[in-house]
Amino acid sequence: MVDPGIEPKPCVIMAQWMHMTQMLQHLPYETVSSLYPPNSFPIEVRHYISEWIENQRWEDFSQEKVEQESQAQILLDQGISMLQSVAQQNANVVEKMKLVQMSRNMEMFHQQPVKFALMVRDILRQERALITGTTTAQYPAYQTNDVSKQDVDQLVLKVLEVQEIRKKMHQIQEELNWERQNFESAHTQGSFQQNGLDSANAEIKKLQTHIQQLEYNIQAMATKRSQLLKESMELLGICQTRFLNRLNEWRWEQRKAAIGFPFDDNLSPLQTWAEQLLGMNGNLRQELMLTGELTSELQEGLSKLVQVLIESSLIVDKQPPQVIKTQSKFSTTVRYLLGEKVAPGKPVLVKAQIINEMQARNLANVHGDNVGELINNSAVLEHNAATKSTCSNFRNMSIKKIKRADRKGSESVTEEKFALLFSSEINITGCETPYRIQVISQPVVVIVHGSQDNNAVATIIWDCAFSERDRIPFVVPDRVPWRMMYTTLNSKFTSEVGTQHNLDQYNQHFLAQKVFDKPDFNEDFSNMMVSWAQFNKEVLPGRPFTFWQWFEGVMELTKKHLKSYWSEGLIFGFIGKQHLHLILKDRPNGTFLLRFSDSEIGGITIAYVSATENGGQKIQNIQPFTKRDLEIRGLGDRIRDIDHITYLYPEFPKHDVFRKFYTAEPTLSTNAGYIPVSLQLKVGMDAQRPTSSTPSSFNMDTMPSPHSSFNVESMAPTPIVQGPETSQSSFSMQQFNSPFGSPEFPDEIIDGAPTASGMEPMLPDLNFFD
Repeated sequence: MVDPGIEPKPCVIMAQWMHMTQMLQHLPYETVSSLYPPNSFPIEVRHYISEWIENQRWEDFSQEKVEQESQAQILLDQGISMLQSVAQQNANVVEKMKLVQMSRNMEMFHQQPVKFALMVRDILRQERALITGTTTAQYPAYQTNDVSKQDVDQLVLKVLEVQEIRKKMHQIQEELNWERQNFESAHTQGSFQQNGLDSANAEIKKLQTHIQQLEYNIQAMATKRSQLLKESMELLGICQTRFLNRLNEWRWEQRKAAIGFPFDDNLSPLQTWAEQLLGMNGNLRQELMLTGELTSELQEGLSKLVQVLIESSLIVDKQPPQVIKTQSKFSTTVRYLLGEKVAPGKPVLVKAQIINEMQARNLANVHGDNVGELINNSAVLEHNAATKSTCSNFRNMSIKKIKRADRKGSESVTEEKFALLFSSEINITGCETPYRIQVISQPVVVIVHGSQDNNAVATIIWDCAFSERDRIPFVVPDRVPWRMMYTTLNSKFTSEVGTQHNLDQYNQHFLAQKVFDKPDFNEDFSNMMVSWAQFNKEVLPGRPFTFWQWFEGVMELTKKHLKSYWSEGLIFGFIGKQHLHLILKDRPNGTFLLRFSDSEIGGITIAYVSATENGGQKIQNIQPFTKRDLEIRGLGDRIRDIDHITYLYPEFPKHDVFRKFYTAEPTLSTNAGYIPVSLQLKVGMDAQRPTSSTPSSFNMDTMPSPHSSFNVESMAPTPIVQGPETSQSSFSMQQFNSPFGSPEFPDEIIDGAPTASGMEPMLPDLNFFD
């Protein structure tokens, strides 16, 4: 047993967990969720205390052994203690909160500690089963590369064996021809000798026996050669099928990359694979010609395989943007995996055309029927010796105009999908006939105005996230389970922001409440079906925007202004006001957290606990800061400006947490006679107080909105009151006396008029002071 006092080492990952982390990305979401139950033994627990877990003797536990309860209780207490210790050492605030909550959830096993031990035992067993390959059939992608390499190696050996047999047969045939000639000579000479010597007869008989043995050897080798040719053909077919499957897998991963999934875009292994298959096909065709076994079955089989391989090797290496604005330049690259095998001579020209959904379903009949006009739609296939790649680079392509299909019902132009079709005619060395090759890009949405971009992106995300692998272009389901939607939102958010910090279970629950309009629903949303209409056609209740428009606004704000705050776990993020009330109600005055606004697109607000006039408490929400606000003054400086928020939830002194984000205070300087100016955030009634009454100063504050608030929950003896999200905030301009005097500014230059309640205060044009 491990001493409970030993400090855990969360960075050490033991062998079994190391294997599992490699497999997790290939396992379906449902499998991972089932393996690590989120409410009892989430995957974070498995990760952070993996060393301790794998050092315990869980296999000793059994349902029948009641006497093991005390031993199981010790392990449970150790596990909880270690998880709490890991939480205290974690600098990420959100991760720390999650780990503390997980340790509390594990306390539910105190009544049944053996149940906890059996659960961990079974989880480790399932992991070992996955690692040892007993379920390999369910997750073939995990071992595809190794299996395929073995198949190709085996194919190479078989083809080499066929070649060796042919060479050996040729040598034996030459020897047989020689021995036959010797036999005929000896037999002829013997016919003129009436009284042939016994020795001569014995020599003839020996030659005859040797000839028979050589004939037998040739026949046996011919039989073996025919068998090897058939086996090589079958193995070539298997290898090529696996290659095509891996190629489709690569395309699938490329499609998923659009929503943030990891993707290795390196095509070199696939190119090597394709070249090996073409080489093996050529060697087998050569063997058939050299041995004279040009049977129609083998010949047709090899011809069909080489045709499929040549026609499938054109790849869209760099996809065009999936939202394309007409009259705008864009680029794309197609790559031919068999480029080094292209016959020299005439240059290969690849042409592009735009096609609609119906044309994509029938590529054989597209021909020259364009639904749009593409500019710069052709490029030569060029080989790069340095990278060993053969590509056509379309660098300045543009859609001049587009012809749209008749729309159905409420379908908008941003829901119509097109694609680019690339095609050419190519000659391969060693093949007599030219081949027609073509490939289509991922779906694209064509827009004519930037205002359509947001809705077009929503169409692409739904398509990339929820389409089937071998679908009919471009069919997608109208409804998907929430668990799939959340996985997509999380992946898109983290990749777009450029962070490793995921949305947590609290964020997930609030997002589900938002999209389903169920703010009071506290059950599991995982299997509830969310529709395309709920995602981006129907506006949210009481709002002028859709769920996706709201989510995308938050994502864009975080990407441009809040990445570091989010990555360090300083932003709680998506949280409903009910949950907000529950976690802040017992906190001292001045405790605050950062959450994304649910009433504005692209806003972040500060929710904090403050005192009421009667000695109670209330929860206030400061007017959300938008992209424009944060461009003027960063979030860290805004937090510094507000004196009555002191501790970031749960209890981190704000200056300790946010000091790194503060900008330096302006210094006094003459600056050619101008008065230096600094900005400062004022909240609520503070915004009404003038910063200076001297003639050389001016106040740019706006009038705050009334401090209206409403009772959320009565809590004796100190009730907490929840304030509206639009509590007014404003900037004041702090002035410093200049030795050159203070110029007078006309009233019309500085607009100090109060703003409407709930609206963002108007700020002056600071460029005036340049």
